[in-house]
Amino acid sequence: MPDVIISGGGPTGMMLAAELRLHDVDVVVLEKEAEPSDLVRSLGLQPRSIEILDQRGLLERFLEHGKQYPEGARRFAGLEPPSGSPAPIDSAHGYLLGIPQPVTDRLLTEHAAELGADIRRAQELTGFEQDDDGVTVESAGGDRLRARWLVGCDGGRSLVRRMLGVGFPGDPAQTEWLLGEFEVTTPPDELAAVAEEVRKTHKGFGIGPAGNGWHRAVVPAATVSEDRATPPTLEEFRTQLRAYAGTDFGVHSPRRLSRFTDATRLVERYRTGRVFLAGDAAHVHPPLGGQGLNLGIQDAFNLGWKLAAAVNGWAPATLLDSYHAERHPVAADVLNTTRVQSLLISSEHGPQAVRRLLTELLGFDDVSRFLVEKVTGTGIRYDFGDPTAPDLVGRRMRDIRLSDGPLYAHLRQGRGLLLDQAGTLSVAGWSDRVDLLADPAPALPAPAALLRPDGHVAWLGDEQRDLEAHLFAWFGAPR
Repeated sequence: MPDVIISGGGPTGMMLAAELRLHDVDVVVLEKEAEPSDLVRSLGLQPRSIEILDQRGLLERFLEHGKQYPEGARRFAGLEPPSGSPAPIDSAHGYLLGIPQPVTDRLLTEHAAELGADIRRAQELTGFEQDDDGVTVESAGGDRLRARWLVGCDGGRSLVRRMLGVGFPGDPAQTEWLLGEFEVTTPPDELAAVAEEVRKTHKGFGIGPAGNGWHRAVVPAATVSEDRATPPTLEEFRTQLRAYAGTDFGVHSPRRLSRFTDATRLVERYRTGRVFLAGDAAHVHPPLGGQGLNLGIQDAFNLGWKLAAAVNGWAPATLLDSYHAERHPVAADVLNTTRVQSLLISSEHGPQAVRRLLTELLGFDDVSRFLVEKVTGTGIRYDFGDPTAPDLVGRRMRDIRLSDGPLYAHLRQGRGLLLDQAGTLSVAGWSDRVDLLADPAPALPAPAALLRPDGHVAWLGDEQRDLEAHLFAWFGAPR
């Protein structure tokens, strides 16, 4: 019997499967599609997701397939600060990594498989029942499988969410965009000039090189379709390109066509008994800022070590519920931010007036930094319930330099970590879950710091008794 069943083999499901396997949790991934999808629904990874890849030793394989855009991660709704230079990002990876979702999917799937995840394609979850001891899942073909926990990573139309009966309040789609990759006949200089001119008034439009002779285009659709899963036709794309740009750029031989909308919804709760929701199963929102896939990966990174702790028997009583407590507010903030960006790209006079005002405000470094941190995910601070705690507690620790190299190299196995500058503290009793590193790190703004497996700071201080209280709170009883 597996410990955990994951419904959905997209980036959220595969990231979660890999995190669970780091802790020897038996995990089965049920994916309804027989073959990986080649639809491009995400075009890149934000700095916080890039940090997560670095923390698990995956970044180099992603960098081989992507392109770094330093300015791309520092734009809010395409606004240009008056100074021409947004506030710097407090990260060793202050760039957007341009990489199409099929590549991200493939690399995360390979990572999960390397760690031993049982990935079953053409196996769609069709139903489940839960009780006090576990969850019984039924898949297409009538097969039944029993596990201790179930996680729905099965997208915006999540069957797991619908079967739970959990509310998914929000707003239906008002706007739709078409996304495609083609060959074009228009010369590069002419294409770039036309695209630049159109974007002066239509920020939801774009077309440019995607590598190897291909071009990627995004353009508002004429109406909101009844079925987002049905891809647009080439002629539909040509019609919309001509409507906005006066030309269809001679697009032909499409290899990928898809559509997405600005529907905005957030599930009421992330956990119901032994069933969790993550990724698009828990939240859908407009694509502005490119946070959708990133938000799902970060859900998985938060849930993985906590669920593994429960399986392995050392999770504190409140640890699993902290998944909802921490990630639900983050998603709510992302939904709010993407709504704002959707309005700011409108060509209507009201949104354009707000856009001009916000552009002026971006001249203040604090405003610029605040908005950049929202889009990149680097400004997240989880509320641990102590208003007197230093500001760094609850935040992710950036990749500071230690005497033997970067901090993130010590987080590869998904364990907790105590950084002790004086070398006087101990994790005795928790050494099976927490590593100890005595290192006089000048960049560490405290005598010692306790990091959770996801790299967020759980404690700062220098007293052993206080440390042990926080070890108990996050890593359970000592052994």
